Amino acid sequence: MILKSQVEWALHCCAILSSLPEGRFLSTKALAELHGLPKEYLSKALQSLSHAGLVHTTLGPSGGYRLARPPEQLTFLDVVEAVEGEGPTFVCQNIRANNPCRPQGYCESTPCAIARTMWQADEAWRTALRKVTFAELAKTLEQEVSPQIWAGTFEWVLKRAG
Repeated sequence: MILKSQVEWALHCCAILSSLPEGRFLSTKALAELHGLPKEYLSKALQSLSHAGLVHTTLGPSGGYRLARPPEQLTFLDVVEAVEGEGPTFVCQNIRANNPCRPQGYCESTPCAIARTMWQADEAWRTALRKVTFAELAKTLEQEVSPQIWAGTFEWVLKRAG
């Protein structure tokens, strides 16, 4: 399975937005600059988050984005589904029905083992993403990112937050 680049971008943007103080917004320009991404492409990922109701947006010189819910209530799955959609990662085309060795008119009444396995894998993947919130991610990042980079990034973001 290959996810759109926008999934990665949206996850990183939500990670940054989860650290914003109450009432502050961060512009697309600042988020694009922080991540070294083209503003026009990043806008599409942020629009997906906005349409899904995961971020609030505001216009104007101090406008931008902020999370629409607390980081404890926003999961990785929420973001992935906002960008990729909520549909299954595997869609069974029932190609086994094309088998020329099957009797005429024969009909399977249950999904095949391949479809069932793929659907189980899809659910396991979604369950894993559903368990990780942005509040938990922040705790992990505080432990894994050097204190200088962590503080410098937070200071950089606050200078640009409206």
